[in-house]
Amino acid sequence: MNAGPARALILGALLALTITSPISAQITAPPIGDFGAPPGAMIFYIAHGAENSCGPGCSEWIAAEGGAQWDTGRRLMAILDRYRGRKLPLVINAFGPADLKGAAGVGRILHDRGLDAMVGATEVAACADKPEAECFLLKRPGGPLDARLATARTCSTACVLILAGGIHRTIPPDTRVVMSGMEVRSRRAPNISDVRRSALTLGIDNELRTYLRDMGVETEVMDIVDQNSGFKRNTEMPPADWKRLHLITSTPQ
Repeated sequence: MNAGPARALILGALLALTITSPISAQITAPPIGDFGAPPGAMIFYIAHGAENSCGPGCSEWIAAEGGAQWDTGRRLMAILDRYRGRKLPLVINAFGPADLKGAAGVGRILHDRGLDAMVGATEVAACADKPEAECFLLKRPGGPLDARLATARTCSTACVLILAGGIHRTIPPDTRVVMSGMEVRSRRAPNISDVRRSALTLGIDNELRTYLRDMGVETEVMDIVDQNSGFKRNTEMPPADWKRLHLITSTPQ
C-alpha cells in the first residue's frame, strides 16, 4: 500500500485520537499553535516556587497545561531551547480532548532530553482572582511566573502517555488516574471507511505500545485504552497498579 495517502490522511485529520471524559475540565482558553489547533491546546511556561516545592533542591519547573495536540511537541521544544542547559522537570496538568500520538511525542522529547515528569497543578500567584482568559494571557509568553504546586485531580490517558517519557515519574497519592479510550476522527475526511479506520487505529495502537515499551512502561496500559475504545467509558487505575505497570518510578508518599 502506498504510504503517502495514508500519511496525508492521518496528518490532515490532525491525528484526532480524541479522549472524551466527563471529568475533563471546561476549556475557555483560545486556540494556539498551528492552523487547526483546537481551543485548550497544551501550553508550557516556567514556574518558580518555594525551595523544594517540586522535589529536593527543586524550585522551578515547566508547567504543562491543556490538551496535547499534534503540534504540542514543537511548543515544548521551543521552551526547552529557550532554557537550554537547564533540566527542569515537567509538571503535567492535562485536560480536555487530546491527540494521543501528540502526547507520546511530548513524552519522547522528555526522554531524549533526560527530563523528569510529575503530575500536578500549577497555581500562578498573578492569576489570583483573575478570569481564566486573563490568566491564560499571563502564561502564554512562557514565564517565569511565581507559583505553587497543588494536586491535580486526575491524570488522563494523554497525561499517562506524557508522564511515561519522564526519567523519574511521580503521581501524587491523591490524584486519580482515569483511563479512557481512543478513536480516529478526521475533520477533512469525516467519511473514513470502517476498514480504513480499523487499520489506522491498529497501526497507532501498535505505535503507542512500542513507545511504552521503549519508556519501560508495561503495555497493559494500552489494553485498558483498547477496552474502553468505542464505549465512551473510563477506567480508574488503582494506585497499586501505578508501580506494577512502571508508570511511576517511586511509590507515592
